[in-house]
Amino acid sequence: MITIEEQPKLKEVSLFNELSTMEHEQVVFCHDKATGLKAIIGIHNTVLGPALGGTRIWNYATEAEAINDVLRLSRGMTFKNAISGLNLGGGKAVIIGDARTVKSEALLRRFGRFVNSLSGKYITAEDVGVGTRDMEYVAMETKHVSGLPENMGGGGDPSPFTAYGVYLGMKAAAKKAYGSDSLEGKTIAVQGVGHVGTYLIERLVKEKANVVVTDFYEERALEVAARFGVKVVGLDEIYDVPMDIYAPCALGATINDATLSRLKCQVIAGCANNQLKDEQIHGEALVQKGIVYAPDFLINAGGVINVYQEVVGNYNRERAFSNVEKIYDFTLDILNKSQAEGISSHEAAVRIAKQRIEAIGRVKLGL
Repeated sequence: MITIEEQPKLKEVSLFNELSTMEHEQVVFCHDKATGLKAIIGIHNTVLGPALGGTRIWNYATEAEAINDVLRLSRGMTFKNAISGLNLGGGKAVIIGDARTVKSEALLRRFGRFVNSLSGKYITAEDVGVGTRDMEYVAMETKHVSGLPENMGGGGDPSPFTAYGVYLGMKAAAKKAYGSDSLEGKTIAVQGVGHVGTYLIERLVKEKANVVVTDFYEERALEVAARFGVKVVGLDEIYDVPMDIYAPCALGATINDATLSRLKCQVIAGCANNQLKDEQIHGEALVQKGIVYAPDFLINAGGVINVYQEVVGNYNRERAFSNVEKIYDFTLDILNKSQAEGISSHEAAVRIAKQRIEAIGRVKLGL
């Protein structure tokens, strides 16, 4: 529901123009005065199946910023699910606020009721600021939820699977750039040390990479540094670190005009969604600079590959990890396709995702 006060904010971002341009099916605004819930659910495409994507809690500076994020994130989930071979469409939700202060059982359960009102068109899961305990509360009000704890028949925290896929995608990109997929001795700058970033760092340290980290929450970065013996730098300083690989693992759009002139790397491979501020401009800029880019929605699909096991039933952890391992070969295929066709790796991945959606769409229409 959109209040009178919120309408001018929406007009500023030309919401319907954005929906048309990005080809969204539906956007749902969720507001509850009693719990303080302010959430937006974006449903981009349901050709392949119900729209699945996590719920993010973030303290957006403006409502327009939150709308832009949910539109970009839900679109990215469409491509992620399609390219991963899952029978799922793309969706995402954001809850506006500081995850450290706004979360409560009541707020999460109220959000669950909004999810339930969509009758299975959208299935939620964890994202930034949201954990398995939060999903338990959501699940009290709707069955359209995944990423549940193992004692509830779920696969638990999907972060290890996401991190594993990114790690494999990073190794594939390294093989393309350096001729070897070994990360030993490589300097890797990890931007963001949340759940996924931390699991990724653990794998990188085990492979004897030189890891440099930063995070919005400095105390979290210091904790990770103490745990793994890695170096911490400032939020802005990360772009100037002499590095082999840049791993954006926080929010999106960190690959932009300002940062591209500063980044000293040959590979970009990270957990964050929507890493390119402008897909066409900055995708092509990476090609011109000779940087090997592992498309974000391809290599960070491990988490959704895992929760898909919950959606289809009979969850099996080993099978989930086995499916995630396919990311390595698929990343190499995309990078080779990019080179052969003279297009950016992002564009190569998007084309494959769209081709699958169009093909299955024709099947469902009987064409």
